[in-house]
Amino acid sequence: MEQLLALEMVRVTEAAAIASARFMGRGDRIEADRAATEAMRRTMDEIEMAGTIVIGEGERDQAPMLYIGEQVGRQNDDDRRSIPEIDIAVDPLEGTNLVAHGQAGAITVLAASERGGLLHAPDTYLEKLCVGPIAAGHVDIAASPTDNVQRIAEALGRKTGDITVVILERPRHEALIAEVRSAGARIKLISDGDLSAAISCAVSGTGVHAVMGIGGAPEGVITAAALRCLGGEIQARFRFRNDEERARARLMGNDDDENRVYGTEDLASGDNLVFAATGVTSGDLLHGVRFFGGGARTHSLVMAYQSKQVRFVDTVAMFDRSRPPAVRL
Repeated sequence: MEQLLALEMVRVTEAAAIASARFMGRGDRIEADRAATEAMRRTMDEIEMAGTIVIGEGERDQAPMLYIGEQVGRQNDDDRRSIPEIDIAVDPLEGTNLVAHGQAGAITVLAASERGGLLHAPDTYLEKLCVGPIAAGHVDIAASPTDNVQRIAEALGRKTGDITVVILERPRHEALIAEVRSAGARIKLISDGDLSAAISCAVSGTGVHAVMGIGGAPEGVITAAALRCLGGEIQARFRFRNDEERARARLMGNDDDENRVYGTEDLASGDNLVFAATGVTSGDLLHGVRFFGGGARTHSLVMAYQSKQVRFVDTVAMFDRSRPPAVRL
């Protein structure tokens, strides 16, 4: 199932990336997100699977496409028994503002597993600490940022001044930013897209060593799937904004105790995990969509947990076969 999913899911993120990339720099993040969402749903419905969206664009009355609980996939009553049942977490366009303003780092992304393999996270906040494989097991979200910077540096055999931490540039992170700076680490502030940054910290050569701060809980689950495939680690704690969000967490089967620490396997426990992402605008990890006469070229990352495989996929989509594709090595 994992191998099949890996091949099919990257096709889904590619379709969403091409659709949303047409809105780059046009100042309309809503239309960019809508295009990605519709392309994802349309492509998923071409795949033979019994898929359930467990993390999507919101509740059914708020999201016409890819809402939580929506059934996707091509199936009928005759072949339902032979088709795998799959839970899917999607972020059709991470970095809607990045696309709208033509900035770097936007991706289309999803994670999939067998039924029950992904945490059903409410649309609230998570405090997150993400590190790569070498620093995994050496950090503790309950410790101070200063302690964690030092632990990461020791695990990597570096000085604290050589460590780069990615933090979302938000008013809520002012104290965190100040402490990380005082610890001597370098900081890369980003306007959007902590999911992409978290993946980067687990890939050698990106120059990113950790992600700290508070971001979306749904994105945290997708991040966990990616980091589990890569051998990295995420530690997280819910940060609810109101009692309604606490009630939603309980309704979805989660603990509303904000002191509870969720580890990588708590968020993504599946035995058959697949993660796929495609660049929309170029970033540290992936190239953005490049259009040419009669087609487009995409750059994707797809990972499978059991097979221990990480693939970078360079795809040329030909919209018009009468025009030769501009394929260059």
